[in-house]
Amino acid sequence: MSADHESRRKSRQTVARGTTRPTSRDVAQAAGVSQAAVSLVLGDKWRGRVSEPTAQRVREAARELGYRPNLAARNLRLGRTRTVLLVVPALTTEFFAGVYTGAARVAAEHGFGVVLYPSPEGVGPAKDPFHSAQAALDGVLASSMAADALTAIHGDQLPLVMLDSDPNGSMGAATVNLDITDGVRQVAQHLLALGHRRFLHLAADVPSWTFQIRARELAARVSQVPGTSIRTTHAPISIEGALTAAETALATPGPRPTALVCDDDKLAAGAYKAARRLGLRIPDDLSVTGLDDLALATAIDPELTTVRLDAEQFGERGMQALLAVLEGRTPEEGDIPVELVVRGSTAPPRP
Repeated sequence: MSADHESRRKSRQTVARGTTRPTSRDVAQAAGVSQAAVSLVLGDKWRGRVSEPTAQRVREAARELGYRPNLAARNLRLGRTRTVLLVVPALTTEFFAGVYTGAARVAAEHGFGVVLYPSPEGVGPAKDPFHSAQAALDGVLASSMAADALTAIHGDQLPLVMLDSDPNGSMGAATVNLDITDGVRQVAQHLLALGHRRFLHLAADVPSWTFQIRARELAARVSQVPGTSIRTTHAPISIEGALTAAETALATPGPRPTALVCDDDKLAAGAYKAARRLGLRIPDDLSVTGLDDLALATAIDPELTTVRLDAEQFGERGMQALLAVLEGRTPEEGDIPVELVVRGSTAPPRP
């Protein structure tokens, strides 16, 4: 038996007997590598510097010894808290809960914690959770719908990734987006193919880039087909607000729209109530579409044709982008694909 092998065996035995808490030196001896190599592997910075077999040997040794890195000491040494802030609108739908779930999962895999910071009114600044975010956080992940809150906590002065935001106007930050443009394109093509020519757009009354994109793309797609028309009415993102706005718009004198395109599923639910108050049947008299594919979409009758957005994947990609920024890497590019889910709320218009 070689001296190195005997040293590694004794290291394992000593730790196993509980005589000492395992250290990185113990892991290094057990794996037959340097402490620097252990630091690289357990810090997930080994690629290109340590071979895969060596990395695997380090991980196995750490697992056998029950080694846990002293994160507090490491963070103090690096000047980091390993905490990031997720800034979202108020959690009025499960969409942003899904974003948080995905972001927190990726953060936990890399030893980070996530503080959730919702704006109580859905948009605009909320009460400052820190005297200064810079004193307590390593970075910020923020939805454009709650971007105004960033200046209140100086979050815009930290490493930042913006969700659902204009890539050309996000304070110079990296952006992660769902392919909302393609989602609206799919909705428009679906309704046009069914034969609809008179459209009503029930738009979210929120000054946000993502809703501007929806309005712009819908108008552009509809205008490409001769004989079409589109009207727009705005509503707060609530069922009651949508009910009031849709009822007023549908009762306006003149040719009634045959297709109602809603900026999200909650607006669509309000539109359902408005249609029924006016004696209109969905989809016989009025086709309705949403966007999000919340649980609500299959709870209403008929079930809602809508665009499925993967909220958890959105949160995952956002956190991966922020971690890349913190490490000086370029985040992954490309929008996250979305999918039109056709259900019972859309049909050809009656002759």
